[in-house]
Amino acid sequence: MEEIRILGICGSLRKGSFNRRLLQVAREEAPEGARLELADIAGIPIYDGDVESAGLPVPVQTLKRQIRAADALLIATPEYNYSLPGALKNALDWCSRPAQDNPFRDKPLAIMGASQGLLGTARAQYHLRQIAVSLDLLALNRPEVMVGQVESKFDAEGRLTDTKTRELVHKLMVALVVWTRRLHIP
Repeated sequence: MEEIRILGICGSLRKGSFNRRLLQVAREEAPEGARLELADIAGIPIYDGDVESAGLPVPVQTLKRQIRAADALLIATPEYNYSLPGALKNALDWCSRPAQDNPFRDKPLAIMGASQGLLGTARAQYHLRQIAVSLDLLALNRPEVMVGQVESKFDAEGRLTDTKTRELVHKLMVALVVWTRRLHIP
């Protein structure tokens, strides 16, 4: 395996979200031999079995292709009401359909998240880990990147100013590359 292709998925739909900014930091901190590309879940409609039976919507087909082409996934999720955002859950549900065409199976996964609260998306990440089991994703255990009080860690231009957070994101990216290579060794 030469270059590790990582697909970043942001659970927030806001263009200026802290989680989208965190993915940009992850892109900057990707180690040599790894590349992070970003997916967009904004155009995915609410899951509807009737729509599915007529054929997968184009945004779902696009995301499934991106997931398949990636060697690993990195999901950055905010926390809404003690869980992950509906838009992210919806995108995961759509992409897991139909069950025999699951692009997540045996795919390495890293999770991170940022919020204004003290716990930094801990509950959302734990829910996402539960969902990952059902999707057959292979979640990286450590390091856990849960950025709390995030508004104090970025400047007005959206640049990360907190060196500890940057170091943690770097460690996550390195660990994801090591994890991915380990899982792909024949």
